[in-house]
Amino acid sequence: MEMPKYMTLVTWIKNKIETGELKYGEKLYSENELGTMFGISRQTVRQAINILVQDKYLESRQGSGTYIIFNASAKREPTMTIGVVTTYVGAYIFPQIIRGIENVLTTAGYSMQLAFTHNKVQNENRVLRSMLEKGVDGMIIEPTQSGLPNPNFEIYEEIQRQRIPVLFINSSYPGIKIPHVSMNDRTAGLIAAQYLINAGHKRIAGIFKSDDHQGHLRYAGYLDALLKAGYEIHDENVLWYSTEDIPDLTQFAEIVLRRVKDCTALICYNDEIAMQMVDIMKKNGIAVPEDLSLVSIDNSDLADLCEVPLTSVAHPMNVLGDTAARNLLHLIQDHAFKATVDFEPTIVERKSVRVLE
Repeated sequence: MEMPKYMTLVTWIKNKIETGELKYGEKLYSENELGTMFGISRQTVRQAINILVQDKYLESRQGSGTYIIFNASAKREPTMTIGVVTTYVGAYIFPQIIRGIENVLTTAGYSMQLAFTHNKVQNENRVLRSMLEKGVDGMIIEPTQSGLPNPNFEIYEEIQRQRIPVLFINSSYPGIKIPHVSMNDRTAGLIAAQYLINAGHKRIAGIFKSDDHQGHLRYAGYLDALLKAGYEIHDENVLWYSTEDIPDLTQFAEIVLRRVKDCTALICYNDEIAMQMVDIMKKNGIAVPEDLSLVSIDNSDLADLCEVPLTSVAHPMNVLGDTAARNLLHLIQDHAFKATVDFEPTIVERKSVRVLE
């Protein structure tokens, strides 16, 4: 099959840049010049340039032209080190994810430089800059506060300019074209709500995390299920919280109780929050699941350890780290590799849901 004309141009420009014939910082030939050289239309030239802009070889500057931003002379020597950045490390689902990453990288002969951000953007800034300075062959990153505008986009652009392969885990930043390996969080919210609907519940409250994109997606899935069932949406039954609130949601007990008033069930963003909800309900004379059924998400060890064992949507923690590491290694060999994976979740039944007659 004959190569499309625009890809012929893409390949030609890439070769000229990578061999140093077209140098970093120089202005590219004009669209008219390229069209004449290759006997193609300006529209075809623009198609090729757009691909090279996305691949971080070129940058179009309004009113000035198109410039080479790939620096062939700055090509890094392999460090055999992969930077791994997560929001937390020592608890919850993170040890299993990190263990999966480490096993794959070690087997492939790589070492792992591990850092964590505590879900604070200033920490993410510091960690990423440090990894850029020390040099890594690739990065696996859990985004920090992915539900909010991020001040570190400039750093991610620099990482891409340096052509360091990057893969997000658990979430991603809207607006940044970087592949991710995650659970399908929208489906997680959907099946959590559907489980309660199938158990006869009609007025279902929800508590979701506002500063992580996963919270937004899980909320969207919750809405999908209610709308599909023909149920009315009650904004007053939804509570949003942020990272800063996590240590002790019991201080918001009055607000929580107002949100679940008149509801027979509650969906929690994750198992950590669900445990706190069980505690709040117990202290206020509300029995789980007799008075309020509860479904959580992640199926961590906490789901089993909770005073009322939690029905919870299972996070693919045991395979997510493994898959992320394997896909990053593919990206190092082939920057065009399609590395995004969205695992479809399932629900694990325990004792926190009562079936209504």
